[in-house]
Amino acid sequence: MDTTAIYPGTFDPLTNGHSDLVQRAAQLFERVIVAVATNPGKAPCFSADERIELARIALNGIDNIEVCGFNQLLVEFAREHQASVIVRGLRAVSDFEYEFQLAGMNRKLAADIETLFLMPSEKYAYLSSSLVREVAALGGDVSEFVHPEIKTALCHKMR
Repeated sequence: MDTTAIYPGTFDPLTNGHSDLVQRAAQLFERVIVAVATNPGKAPCFSADERIELARIALNGIDNIEVCGFNQLLVEFAREHQASVIVRGLRAVSDFEYEFQLAGMNRKLAADIETLFLMPSEKYAYLSSSLVREVAALGGDVSEFVHPEIKTALCHKMR
């Protein structure tokens, strides 16, 4: 059985923690779609097209993934792409309540689509896109946290 999983997020920007989860998911599923969300409730640093392109660059070399954008209900996007699994990352207990709510709502909307939680490597457990943006905005070195191309893009944005 070929299983397609979706790993959704804003990815503003995609961090090494996100990349770690994509690599883990790619080992578990035949196909993984990294779904870059256009979230009207957020004001991202990078445009949707920029986030998609940066994700493609950072994830280049993982054969069974695809990066694309979406701006609809996640479960509808999953159905359109014949995905039966939603992959979400959990870094700490603080993530759990929000992720639990999302998973519950997605199950109510589409009981046939499962949510799978993955934990990143311990070295990325503290990492978030918002922290990376803040460090970059204050002139800090984000080399350890993002792909080199994303670091360059962040430096240009933060000038």
